[in-house]
Amino acid sequence: MNLGRISTAMVTPFNEMEEVDFTSVTKLVNHLISNGTDSLVVAGTTGESPTLSVDEKIRLFEHVVETVDGRVPVIAGTGCNNTRASIELTKRAEKTGVNGIMLVTPYYSKPSQEGMYQHFKKVAESTDLPVMLYNIPGRSAVGLTPETIIRLSQVENITAVKEASGDLDAMATIIEHTPDNFHLYSGDDSLTLPVLSIGGKGVVSVASHVIGREMQDMIQSFLNGHHDYAAKLHRHLLSTMKAMFMAANPVPVKAALELQGIISGNVRLPMVRLNEEETNTLRTQLQTKQTFFIS
Repeated sequence: MNLGRISTAMVTPFNEMEEVDFTSVTKLVNHLISNGTDSLVVAGTTGESPTLSVDEKIRLFEHVVETVDGRVPVIAGTGCNNTRASIELTKRAEKTGVNGIMLVTPYYSKPSQEGMYQHFKKVAESTDLPVMLYNIPGRSAVGLTPETIIRLSQVENITAVKEASGDLDAMATIIEHTPDNFHLYSGDDSLTLPVLSIGGKGVVSVASHVIGREMQDMIQSFLNGHHDYAAKLHRHLLSTMKAMFMAANPVPVKAALELQGIISGNVRLPMVRLNEEETNTLRTQLQTKQTFFIS
C-alpha cells in the first residue's frame, strides 16, 4: 500500500444540524487532492470518529471512495478499544472499496504490550487489506513500544505505522529494525522533516488541509537534496502547523477551512468552535503563511 508522502487525516464536515454534510465531503476531497494530498484517512481522530456512528462511518467510506474514483488511496479508520467491534467494522469497511485500514492503540482500557500485540494481530488477520498502526499515547493512555511495533511488522498485511509519540529515538529504532516495505509516518506535522531525515516515509497530516502544497514543496525539496530550502520552509510553516492545534483537534483546522470558504467549521459536542479571539488569531496566521518567498 503506497500512501505517498502526505496522507491527510480528513475532517468530517457537518451541517448546522451536526449531521454529516456529504456535499461538503465531496468538495473537501477534491480540495485535498488538488492541494498536495497523496492519500486520505477517513474517520480517524481528526474525523471526529468518537462521535460517528458505525453506519455514518460506512456511508463516509462509501462516499469518499466514490468521490476519489481511484485517484488516491483511501484508508478507513476502523480501530477502537474493542477488538471484536474493530473486526466487525473492518469487515464492513472492506466491502466499501477502501484501500486499507488504520487501527488506533486501544484507548481507556490500558492493555499490556502483549494485549495490544494480540489485538492488532487479530484485527489484521480478519482482513486482506493493508493495515496501518496508529500509535498515539497522548490520546490513548497507552503506547506501543518500538519492540511491539517491530514484532507487529512481521504480520504480513501490517505495512505501516502512524507514529505520534513524538519520540524520534523510538522512530529511528522502528525504522532500523522493520522490513524495507514497512513504512513509518509521522503523526505530528511539525516532525515531518525530522522524520524524513531519519528514514521515515512521510506524514499523516492535519495541516495539509490548509498548507498541503507547501508541505509537498518542503518534502520534495528535501528528497531532491535541497535541504536548506526545505529547512527554511519547515521553519516558516511551523507556526501554521502549531496553529492547527491551538485548541483540540479538529476544531482549529475546521475553523481554518471555514475561513478559506471550503467547508463549515461545525463540530460535534463535546467539541465546540473557536471563540472570537482564537478565530482572529487563526485568521492572522493564515494570512502570514502566504507571505513566504525564496528566490
